[in-house]
Amino acid sequence: MSSTAITNIATLVTNDPSLDESPLGLIRDAAVVIDGDRVVWTGDSRKAPATDNRVDAGGRAVIPGFVDSHSHLVFAGDRTEEFNARMSGRPYSAGGIRTTVAATRAATDEELEANLTRYLAEALRQGTTTFETKSGYGLTTVDESRALRIAARHTDEVTYLGAHIVSPDYAEDPAAYVALVTGEMLDACAPHARWIDVFCEKGAFDGDQARAILTAGRARGLHPRIHANQLSHGPGVQLAVELDAASADHCTHLTDADVDALANSGTVATLLPGAEFSTRAEWPDARRLLDAGVTVALSTDCNPGSSFTSSLPFCLALAVRDMGMTPDEAVWSATAGGAAALRRDDIGRLVPGARADLVVLDAPSHVHLAYRPGVPLVTQVWRRGVREV
Repeated sequence: MSSTAITNIATLVTNDPSLDESPLGLIRDAAVVIDGDRVVWTGDSRKAPATDNRVDAGGRAVIPGFVDSHSHLVFAGDRTEEFNARMSGRPYSAGGIRTTVAATRAATDEELEANLTRYLAEALRQGTTTFETKSGYGLTTVDESRALRIAARHTDEVTYLGAHIVSPDYAEDPAAYVALVTGEMLDACAPHARWIDVFCEKGAFDGDQARAILTAGRARGLHPRIHANQLSHGPGVQLAVELDAASADHCTHLTDADVDALANSGTVATLLPGAEFSTRAEWPDARRLLDAGVTVALSTDCNPGSSFTSSLPFCLALAVRDMGMTPDEAVWSATAGGAAALRRDDIGRLVPGARADLVVLDAPSHVHLAYRPGVPLVTQVWRRGVREV
């Protein structure tokens, strides 16, 4: 292993609140020192210790690598026609998932993995260094377990989502499908996953079904997360808090009781603005959540139906423009917030001991991510101490 100092950083975002009045822990005229795959020092660039290598950041900003804590990347096909129709006036519903299920079942393992790696490379170029991804487009024991095996070759943050929708094969007997998801399918999938998720929504699974599914997963060692309150008010957020889910994702339609429950829990509210952009739905009110003291994450929800973007910078800009977040809050939520949604403290920060995942921006400040939306500002990406972009 060798050590590297990245110096001449205009603004370094550490996400160490002890360093600055802001939660971002900003250091101006900074340096960060990497030894192996870890950060070992941050501080004034002029005081950087001797290292084997030095890299001049050229007065650019450096932030932690983005942590995308919600994606659906094991799939085949796309839903261009559905998107086109929706942008022409047809409303979004959960039913379109069936189109992707059919294409995914028909694809080979090699096709699914090639598609996955394509979107991972795309996300990496945009600064994402950690990602979570789910099954959910197979909805049979064989197809769900193979999706998780493929995903697990590329990330530790793998989520079993057999409960995405009721399988078309069980359209007339949802109870039998819940029994499959909590029985044979769970047995096949649990060894390949860390998390279990359920789409708790009209047209998918109700509160009682969702509780049964998440409880069964937890008994098998999988920790809960949940698609909650995306399309309507529902029991998802309250269920997430009840079961100590790591995150409740979407959180668009919330009561005051939902907000209070999140604020007094360890459950992160993961907001997915790409979904609202792509469905012309109501924006989540991030300001309401933040002002109540809720921990908020930002993620892409990258999937072929309702949010076909792998760009966290794009989602960050949407959150600032349309969801009431400040640029500082959005950057924190896309880095440290995503790490919190995965219950990780080794990523999403640039502090001694953290994993050396960082992004160099072709700009002097992280604020440019929202200030210059759509501009490819990511100029370097380091993951585990190695420059990959």
